[in-house]
Amino acid sequence: MEEWPASGPGRRGCLPHETGAAQLEDFEAVVRTWRPKIFRFALASTYDRDAAETLTQDCFLKAYRSREWFRGDSSVQTWLMQIAVNLVRDWARNRRLQFWKRLRTAPEPDAVKDWMPDRELSPEGQAMVREQVAAVWAAAGRLPERQRTVFLLRFVEDMDLLQIAAATGMREGTVKTHLFRALQAVRERIGRTK
Repeated sequence: MEEWPASGPGRRGCLPHETGAAQLEDFEAVVRTWRPKIFRFALASTYDRDAAETLTQDCFLKAYRSREWFRGDSSVQTWLMQIAVNLVRDWARNRRLQFWKRLRTAPEPDAVKDWMPDRELSPEGQAMVREQVAAVWAAAGRLPERQRTVFLLRFVEDMDLLQIAAATGMREGTVKTHLFRALQAVRERIGRTK
C-alpha cells in the first residue's frame, strides 16, 4: 500500500495560487478539504451510505495515484468531482447489470437535518421541511442519469455551471439544458404530490 505524504509545517496544501501537482503536495489536506463534498455527492447519487463511502475512498485513491498527471487545467474540486462523477456513473452501470435492484429510498431521516435551516423550527415546521426535502429527493431520484447528476452537483454541491461542465465533460449549454429539464421535472413531480 502506498503511503500518503506526511503533512506538517512547511508542507503546502491546496492553496489557490498553486498550480498543477503542487496543489496536491499535501494530499492529506486535499482529502480533509474535499472529502465531505465528494461523500455528499456520492450519497446523494447512490442513496447508499456504504456505496458512498466506497466511492469516496475510490475517488481519493484514483486521485492519489494520478496526482503526478494533474496539470492544474481545472481546480482540484472540479478534478475530484470529475473522478467522482465517473465512479458514480460506473457504479450505476454495474448496478443495472445485476439481476435484482435494491429498493432506493430517500436519505435517512438523520441525514435530512443537514439540509434543514439552522434556525429553530417548531416540530410542525421541521416535519414540513422533512417532507419537502423527501419530496425533492424522491423527484430527483426519478430523473434520468445526466439530469440527476447535474441537479445534484448544482444544488447539493453548489457548483456553478462551468464547474459542472468541467466535472461531467459536458458543454455548458448541455449542462444548462439538463438543469432546466431537471428543475422542470422536479417542480412538476412535487406539484403533483401536494
